[in-house]
Amino acid sequence: MSEPLLVVENLKQYFKISKNYTVKAVDGVSFHIDPGETYGLVGESGSGKSTIGRSIIRLYDPTEGTIRFDGRDISGRLDPESRSYLRTKMQMIFQDPMACLNPRKKVSDIIGQGLDIHHLYKTREERTEKIERIMRKIGLAKEHANRYPHQFSGGQRQRIGIARALIMQPKLVIADEPISALDVSIQAQVVNLMKDLQEELGVAYLFIAHDLSMVKYISDRIGVLHLGHLVESGTTEEIFDNPIHPYTISLLSAIPVPNPAIEKNRKAIEYHYETSGIDYTKGEPRTVSGTHRVLATEEEFKEWTSKNVSWR
Repeated sequence: MSEPLLVVENLKQYFKISKNYTVKAVDGVSFHIDPGETYGLVGESGSGKSTIGRSIIRLYDPTEGTIRFDGRDISGRLDPESRSYLRTKMQMIFQDPMACLNPRKKVSDIIGQGLDIHHLYKTREERTEKIERIMRKIGLAKEHANRYPHQFSGGQRQRIGIARALIMQPKLVIADEPISALDVSIQAQVVNLMKDLQEELGVAYLFIAHDLSMVKYISDRIGVLHLGHLVESGTTEEIFDNPIHPYTISLLSAIPVPNPAIEKNRKAIEYHYETSGIDYTKGEPRTVSGTHRVLATEEEFKEWTSKNVSWR
C-alpha cells in the first residue's frame, strides 16, 4: 500500500467575528486521500465543505490541526520551497466558472498563467504547445485560445478552469462544487471529462459537492460533513448501502427516485440536530467495518448499529 497523498488530522478552522463570538466553521475533521483516488465531501450548504478545501490549499491559515501533503507538513508557516511545491502540485477548480476567470484575459493567458508564474517552460513555443495540448484534452480547439471567457458557454468555461488546474500537472485537485453552476445536461459531460483525465494523468481529487448522485458516481470514498464535523466516512458502497448516522440517512432519503410509482410514496426522513439529543463535540470516530467510521458516543454507536433502519 502506498502512503496517502494527503493526510488531514484534527483540522479546525475558526473565524473570529467579534470579541464574544467565533464561528467554528470546521471543528476537528480528519481524513486522508490516496494517490489517484477521488474523495467526495458532501453535506448541506454551510456545513464547512468549501472551508476545508480552502484551508487545505492554504487560502486560509488553519486554526489548529495538521495537514500533510505528499510527505510535507503544510499546516504551519510555509518556507519558499514548500510554498512553491504546494502552488504547483495542488490546484483548485472553483464553483463559478465565470467569476474565477479574468474577463480581460484571453483563454491562452488564463490557462498558461501558472506556467508563467512558476517559469515552467523554456521557450514561447513550448508554452504554446503545452497550452494547446491541454486544450485538446478538454475538448477545445486551438482556435479558441485567442477568445475571451464571455465568448464561451458555462460548460466550456468550466473546462477552461479544469485546464488551468491540470496544466500544472498537479498530484491533487480540489474541485469545489465544480458542476453546481452548470445545466444538468452539461454536468455529466464535465464529470466524465474529469474521470477520463484522472485515468490518464493519475491525479487525485477532493470532490466537494451536495449532489449525492454525482458524488456516488465519481467518488471512491465519501465523507459526510455536518456543522463542521465529519459525522460519517467510508467507501461509496458503505455509505450508500449501510448508512449509520441519522444525518446520513436523512440525506440519502431525500434523493429523488426516477420512478413515478416509487417517488409518489417516498418519504424523506427528517433530522434536526437541535432536537436529536446528539452532541458532536462528545462523539468519537468509531469503526463500523473496514474503512467505515461514524462520529458517535459509545451509547449512540451501539444504538445505531443495533438498528436496521429501512429508509428506502
